[in-house]
Amino acid sequence: MVDIASIFGLFIGFFLLAAGILDRTPLSLYFDLSSVYITFGGALAATIVQFSANDLSRIPSVVWQVFWIRPQSPLELIKDLVRYAEIARRDGILALEGVTEEIHDEFMVRGLQLAVDGTDPESIQMMLVTELENLRDRHERARRVFDALATYLPAMGMVGTVIGLVAMLRNLQDPKIIGPAMATALLTTLYGAVGCYLVAMPMAKKLEMRSREEVLLKEMIIRGVMSIQSGDNPRVVEQKLRIYLPPRLRQAG
Repeated sequence: MVDIASIFGLFIGFFLLAAGILDRTPLSLYFDLSSVYITFGGALAATIVQFSANDLSRIPSVVWQVFWIRPQSPLELIKDLVRYAEIARRDGILALEGVTEEIHDEFMVRGLQLAVDGTDPESIQMMLVTELENLRDRHERARRVFDALATYLPAMGMVGTVIGLVAMLRNLQDPKIIGPAMATALLTTLYGAVGCYLVAMPMAKKLEMRSREEVLLKEMIIRGVMSIQSGDNPRVVEQKLRIYLPPRLRQAG
């Protein structure tokens, strides 16, 4: 499901920025190709230096996560795990082997399959927690790419401004070019600030939020699988999982 908030936020941000500019001056005055090269090209180059090719290759899929919401909710997950607990309680844990075919979450499938195979609880928890830690690490590396962009964009904007000022100061003998040269020099600072505070930083924060949401679901799966494996009553399983929900949702469903 498309995240309307992310798309709307970017749209309204750029729209209002353009509207504010057009209220006073033509929009074309705020475009300078050399400033684009210095600010965005420099920030991108610095980010490429900082990260590995493997980290950078994941950027398209990571950007997609900013604009896409996973449809599964914690309440739906609780219902599914309680249903699996009822099956295991009624028909035995081996009956879950047929249920795994209808599950799309590979993490849950792996956990239930380990339980069905009779793996001891400590091993199940260790393997699932290790996989969760690796997931956190991957999410953190992806988020750091946008944090780096948010850091380098204003810095490269200042570099571009200094470059423009140096060029301007070398031509002080012609007063007519001082104003336009100063305006052009300041564009890189503008580009850096807009790129950082309207694009890179909000995307990093959104990825951090997405990571927390996914990690929460995975932690609930681990707790649910361990509870099912130990033979808990389905109502006990439900109560254990509802602890993860905020108070306003604990009585829902």
